[in-house]
Amino acid sequence: MIDTKDRAVALELEQDEPLTDSQEKYLALCDDKIGFIPNVLKAYSFNPVKFQAFTDMYNDLMLGPSGLSKLEREMLAVAASSVNHCFYCLTAHGAAVRQLSNDPKLGEEIVMNYRSADLSDRHRAMLDFATMMTETPEVIEEHDRQALRDAGFSDRDIWDIAAVVSFFNMTNRMATAVDMRPNDEYHALAR
Repeated sequence: MIDTKDRAVALELEQDEPLTDSQEKYLALCDDKIGFIPNVLKAYSFNPVKFQAFTDMYNDLMLGPSGLSKLEREMLAVAASSVNHCFYCLTAHGAAVRQLSNDPKLGEEIVMNYRSADLSDRHRAMLDFATMMTETPEVIEEHDRQALRDAGFSDRDIWDIAAVVSFFNMTNRMATAVDMRPNDEYHALAR
């Protein structure tokens, strides 16, 4: 089981049952690949069913086949997290934007205000839609989806944009509610 000396959340959750061997291998792979186990995974590890649901959805949305690049998906995560003021996701996914873009300034600009960033029309349209979904989803109409099509996104891409933003709106709220803390390692990545 994961060492809990540095708690990932403000809650003291008892282990429902042990993680499966494949889930433990997943954690070991994360540790090998990035050098630490993200606190979000530690947080969900108290329950193997919840852990599996979270990792399956995350892996599908952020790593699965899509017309969106990995960077674009991370940019969406940061834009939604910026509106929601989610410390965990801004720190973790801001670091991913820095790494994937090779531009430490871009990650900070999206964290603070993507509108100040030098973005392509495609990325500006994508982040405008992500912000609208997060702030005022009830006002989205066909012309908003058409703006994405005009910026070069397919209808499948629009589905993926909506799915990524929806996922991060949920995880932002969960992370904030349980005071999920980002790993210290994220702060220094790609600086």
